[in-house]
Formats: sequence, C-alpha cells, structure tokens
Amino acid sequence: MICVGIIGGAGYTAGELIRLLLHHPQATIAFAHSSSNAGNALTDVHAGLYGETDLRFTDQMPFDTVDVLFLCSGHGESTRFLQSHDIPARVKIIDLAQDFRLASPDHDFVYGLPEINRDALRHAHHVANPGCFATCIQLALLPLAARGLLSGYVAVNAITGSTGAGVKPSDTTHFSWRNGNISIYQAFRHRHVPEIKQSLRQLQPAFAGDIEFIPYRGDFTRGIFCTAVVRTEKPFTQEETDKLFADFYADAAFTHYVPHAPDLKQAVNTNKALVHADAFDDKWLITAVIDNLLKGASGQAVQNMNLMFGLDETAGLRLKPVAF
Repeated sequence: MICVGIIGGAGYTAGELIRLLLHHPQATIAFAHSSSNAGNALTDVHAGLYGETDLRFTDQMPFDTVDVLFLCSGHGESTRFLQSHDIPARVKIIDLAQDFRLASPDHDFVYGLPEINRDALRHAHHVANPGCFATCIQLALLPLAARGLLSGYVAVNAITGSTGAGVKPSDTTHFSWRNGNISIYQAFRHRHVPEIKQSLRQLQPAFAGDIEFIPYRGDFTRGIFCTAVVRTEKPFTQEETDKLFADFYADAAFTHYVPHAPDLKQAVNTNKALVHADAFDDKWLITAVIDNLLKGASGQAVQNMNLMFGLDETAGLRLKPVAF
C-alpha cells in the first residue's frame, strides 16, 4: 500500500483528495495535516465523508511514515513549506499549487499533465499538478499544437464553478452574489496562461502567439466549460478535424474526443476531460469540459500518483458523472 500524507487538509482540493484516497485500492492515508483543525474529525470540515472515515486532522507531520506527500495549501505556500521542513529524500511530492508548474533550473518538478508527460511522470519524484483552467484549455489545444497548427490567434472563453475560488469565503463566492450571476475576472492576465503556453510550446516550439483568455465566474458549484477559437491557414473538413483530435487522444486514459460538443454535467464528478472540435471554414471551435476539483486538481493528482508508483493509471478514479 502507498502511504499518503496531506498538507493543507481543510480545503476543497484536500477534501476531494481524501474522498478519492479513502476508496483507492492501493493507497492509505497516514495523516491529514491542518493546524487550525488539529484534533477535529475530518467530517467536521468535509461533511460529505460521514460514514467513510473516522480519521482526525493533526498538527503533526510524521514524514517518515509516508511514501508520498500531497501539498494542498495556497499558491506560494508550497515553496515556503519545502524550505522550512526537512522531508526525507525518498518521499515523493505532488504539489497542487502553482509554485513549480513552470520549468526552471531551480527545481526538478515534472509538469503533471499525463496527456503529454506520461513517460516523464512514471519516473518523476516531484510533480507539479496543473491548474484547473490550464488543464481544460490545454486539452482543447494540444492536438493542434502537436501538428504545428496553432497560429497567432487563439481566443479562449471559459467559465468555472465557485469551488474554483477555494474554500475561503469572499464577496464573489457569496451565494447572494453568485447565484443567478456571471462575471468576468482577470481577463487576459490569468495566472494559468504561462503554463498553457509552456505546454503548447513543448509540442509546437515555434508557437509565439498569445492566448486571448477571458475567464468567467459561473453560478454553479463545480466544473469548467471552455470554448476556444483557432484560425487555420487552410480549411479543414470535419472528417479531418475529427481524426486529428481522436488520434491524439487515442491512448489517453481520461481525455476523450466525443462526436458532439459536450455538456458540463457529462464530466462533473469524474476525472474525465471531454473534447470536441467543429470545423468552420478557416477556423475551429473547440469545446472542452472538466470537473475543476477532479481532472482540474485532485483527480489528476491521484492519476499522477498512480503513474509515479507504477499503478494502473485509472486506479481509484472510475467515477460516475452527475449527468442528470
């Protein structure tokens, strides 16, 4: 069994991670750390786990008891945590924050998008889990990058559920404001854009265009619905388009090319990404959907753990979509 430690155990991503690991056939939770909740039952915070576990949060971090450590704290906190704690070299680390997503000579974290880095993840000791918007947008665009088909014009609109803002309440997560509402935020300046460009250039090194990304806050709890418009230098038929995308994802464990533009509920509560592309003369309209807390965070983190430990990539992740 893989023994797991979780840092930052009170947030949404940690709650989903715990839910998945409790039912993982080859993993067990050694500890879930939360200084502010130490001694409290996990169910005091993650009430959806009633009947699933009697574990309690701890302010202790017995690193010597774990094989892998998941960092579920806020952005910037992972760096400070690793600098201030002596973690045994044998312990693998999966970081769900943004601290190590961009390649740098200063760290050895592998970017955890299995659709393009599966082989590297199988040999990785440290993994940087991708951002939720970044995951969805990359999966919409990577098949085109792999063929060198991205030009300077890539326009993306994506809407996310309120859980994407984290567990800490704010004005824009308040029910009275969010319900029946929609709003733009961080247009053209979202922090996930650099990691998206990094992956696109991994497959298409000559890509020098911008990602014109407009994110929206939705009035639902979870999920990301993304549309991307990409201009082409020559028209592609729908048949050519379908083959291009289907071939790219033929071996992907959770990303599926589907025959029609997907609905959000087809992916919510699963680790799936569903992608469809429509050909319109000199452009494509690509639709992609994921669950922001699963394929966009904790589910993908478990998928990466499976790869790092040589397990079946889908272990513990065969989940039923909300669907209706």
